[in-house]
Amino acid sequence: MDNQKKKQLEQYTVSDEGKDLTTNHGVKVNDDEHSLKAGDRGPTLMEDFHFREKMTHFDHERIPERVVHARGTAAHGVFECYEDASDITMAKFLNEKGKKTPVFVRFSTVAGSRGSADTVRDARGFATKFYTEDGNYDLVGNNIPVFFIQDAIKFPDFVHAVKPEPHNEIPQAQSAHDTFWDFIANNQESAHMVMWHMSDRSIPRSYRMMEGFGVNTYRFVNSAGEAHFVKFHWKPLLGVHSFVWDEAQKVAGKDPDFHRRDLYDNIEQGNFPQYELAVQLIPQSKEFDFDFDVLDPTKIWPEEEVPLRKLGLMTLNQNVDNFFAETEQVAFHAGHVVPGIDFSNDPLLQGRLFSYTDTQLIRLGGPNFHEIPINRPVCPFHNNQRDGYHRQTINRGQVSYNQNSLQQNTPSVTAREDGGYEHYDEKVEGRKVRARSESFKDHFTQARLFWNSMTPVEKEHITKAFCFEVGKVESKDVRKQVVDMFAHVDHDLATTLAKTIGVAPPAPHVANEDLVTKSSPAVSMFQNPIQFVKSKKVALIISEDIDASPVKEALEAEGVVVETISSQQGKVGTLEVDHTFETASPVLYDGLFVAGVFNDMLLTRKVEKFVDEIYNHYKTIGYLTEKMMQPPYQTGAGVESSIETFIESLAKGQHFEREDAIG
Repeated sequence: MDNQKKKQLEQYTVSDEGKDLTTNHGVKVNDDEHSLKAGDRGPTLMEDFHFREKMTHFDHERIPERVVHARGTAAHGVFECYEDASDITMAKFLNEKGKKTPVFVRFSTVAGSRGSADTVRDARGFATKFYTEDGNYDLVGNNIPVFFIQDAIKFPDFVHAVKPEPHNEIPQAQSAHDTFWDFIANNQESAHMVMWHMSDRSIPRSYRMMEGFGVNTYRFVNSAGEAHFVKFHWKPLLGVHSFVWDEAQKVAGKDPDFHRRDLYDNIEQGNFPQYELAVQLIPQSKEFDFDFDVLDPTKIWPEEEVPLRKLGLMTLNQNVDNFFAETEQVAFHAGHVVPGIDFSNDPLLQGRLFSYTDTQLIRLGGPNFHEIPINRPVCPFHNNQRDGYHRQTINRGQVSYNQNSLQQNTPSVTAREDGGYEHYDEKVEGRKVRARSESFKDHFTQARLFWNSMTPVEKEHITKAFCFEVGKVESKDVRKQVVDMFAHVDHDLATTLAKTIGVAPPAPHVANEDLVTKSSPAVSMFQNPIQFVKSKKVALIISEDIDASPVKEALEAEGVVVETISSQQGKVGTLEVDHTFETASPVLYDGLFVAGVFNDMLLTRKVEKFVDEIYNHYKTIGYLTEKMMQPPYQTGAGVESSIETFIESLAKGQHFEREDAIG
């Protein structure tokens, strides 16, 4: 976190350690064990102000959870600018090489409640609050660059469809049910997003290994008034990595807090997550030069056609002090912009500009949510707004209106050239209509482009995801509608799906399928993977008769997080045992190294279970001697008999060339 925001938050940060217990108004309390009664067996008295204050606060200390993005976690950090980008934007935090701006980032799932699991199949939120000298700028995005709908008026319908069904409140945090797929089949603009949703992008390995996208089209405006349409990208330095589906489901049961624990632990260990901020830019004059509408939120701008320009590096370097006060009370808003950043006519974005303020009003109790410490800008704010729930600012003076003489007409407005916000001067004309542009009506070209861009492994995973999700749908009519819809994306995909879920295959030919041959390698996770070992977590199985300390030392020298596992806790040789086989699970690790042998048959079976799970999820396995690794695993891809080759394989990640794995 940058010192500027840190100092501001410190004035609201309190430690209760070593302090006297008081009421919220500072009165010291002499008894917190008993309510005030009329006799030791008599009724409680209304005059017990301490009891009433304590109970009233408890009764009201839960605020409504977010309708979407309820399940989240967050961290502080700093954004450092790579270059002077004043040629494209007036935003000061992007106008000086090396300039540092404090940030707060919240990651989240979209559909589930606060109590749902982290690793469900879902889009992920990636929201960043920049505390700039010109006010707060919120870049509110997802880990997928497109969305299900084109117009915000359909957002309540989409969310109602993906949420638990209203007649029985089932299923939680899942899209594998009738109402979601019924919505998809009857709203075919969702085709592109569904392809991303069925890919491994929607089961990320870690928030540290997940891309972020602004999704909507915004504008950059420079000091000369020149504008570019802009899309925002966050690129993780560790690359993009995911679970396999069987693994994601099992992690949800073993550790539903997996993603928030991973983020928290790595920041505590100094493995700070880093992301490069990049933008795609299209000049106003080239708005209509593409085969997609730049305002359509269901479309990407292929990086091969609109290249990225990197603007800076974000480092998350501090965990929150209090989850509720910061992570839960932070209020993001797509409409929180600074001079140099403006909006487009993207109809999804236009609706978000209303919805976010409305949401904060009900969640955070009124119009003063900007005064909560985590939401306060680092620059001063002055206006004629007064009163309301939870007002913290004590405004002096008798004036609370604009155009006045009693206060010399202050606070006063600021001219554009002095930093006053001015919207882009765009000509707008047309009849009042409820309609959508004809340029928004192609729903399958980019869905097909996405499919064309996938490697064979990615296509296999997408196909399996469709079969699982649609196979959970009870209505055969809905299943058939989905098959016919995605035949427009790929006929073989739809045919395989139809066969698996027991409905009639699609018609033998779809007219536009053969017309789409383009691909965009940038959207593939596997075509250009980033390899690393630092911060990966490895389970090290140890026993009494073998010294495993050289293995542990070699792995930790590479920055690997090692957790030792054995039959019981305590010391085994020179190593302290972190977990028994009962308190650990293979799905919680990126790799396994077996450096122990057990004579007990039950313990041997537990080791074999670990090996089997790791193997079937395509992760790296290492062992010291052949008696530690039973056939057929000895010769499998990514199964190594030395520490050196184990580290090399661990860097590669998942070994999908294992044809006998069943993950």
